[in-house]
Amino acid sequence: MLRWLTGKPKNRRAQEREYGLDVKLRTSQTRAARVRMVGLGVVIVFSLAVMALVLWRGGQWVLDGLIYENNAFAIQQIEVQTDGVLTSDAIRTWARVKLGENLMALDLMRVKRDLEWQPPIQFVAVERVLPHTLKLTVNEREPVAQTLVTLVRRGGATDQAVYDFDEDGHVMRPLDLRWRTGPPPVNERLPILVGVPPNVPPPGQQVTSPQIRAALALICEFDHSPMTGMVEIERIDVSQPDILKVTTTQKAEITFSLSHFDVQLHHWRLIYDQYQKWGKAIATLDLSISNNLPVQWVAAASVPPVAPRALKSPRPKRKHV
Repeated sequence: MLRWLTGKPKNRRAQEREYGLDVKLRTSQTRAARVRMVGLGVVIVFSLAVMALVLWRGGQWVLDGLIYENNAFAIQQIEVQTDGVLTSDAIRTWARVKLGENLMALDLMRVKRDLEWQPPIQFVAVERVLPHTLKLTVNEREPVAQTLVTLVRRGGATDQAVYDFDEDGHVMRPLDLRWRTGPPPVNERLPILVGVPPNVPPPGQQVTSPQIRAALALICEFDHSPMTGMVEIERIDVSQPDILKVTTTQKAEITFSLSHFDVQLHHWRLIYDQYQKWGKAIATLDLSISNNLPVQWVAAASVPPVAPRALKSPRPKRKHV
């Protein structure tokens, strides 16, 4: 009876020990399986990384051998096309590309950026023409006006420099004769801007002055207006905030407002033609006033004739894309 009473607890403890051992065994097996899986994953990842490195290095070696270091793509010619007066040698120098360089390894965006950094150049298209030619198509800035600025040097010394402006207000230095395909025409003259503020940006940047921008717009509008060939603009005073004072080579003084130049130029031509019929010439005219335009005249015989200007061949303007 006692054995029966005392045997049951012993069997229960034995069962509990067996169950605990079984749980520990299964936990150890699970842990070992997880370790094996992690180790296998690490080996697979490492193997894939090594394979990727080998493929990358091998692909790079193949590209270098077949393309980027292949003499079959060595640059033998740099072809330059421009719509202006810059020499091909100047453009090639600014491009910083040497014959013999690999055409496929050349950074075309670097060449484009270096060329467009030059103030005389507006836009550049860079193209590979396989197997040996680099093609540069250049759109130049065309100066339409000029001014004289005072530059302050170190130590307080001052110097004067001539700046050119294109129609969009970009500042340039006059082209060095070494960069031109030929000397400028003898009778080529640019209108002079006077009263320019001293804070004109350096070459390569764009002016923001409303007066200067308006003066440049007036010059461009004048070249396509009814007054072309009748008179010639000699200088424009941009010192006043709301008007432009234009002086012609015939010493007439014409005042413009800062907008609607087409209308003002049309009025100028009507008055000019009427005074010509009367044998008179305009001495002063204020076109900035809408009604009752103030005008003074002189005898037409006392006015010098318009000197012939150098004709500019039209240049196509390339769109920025």
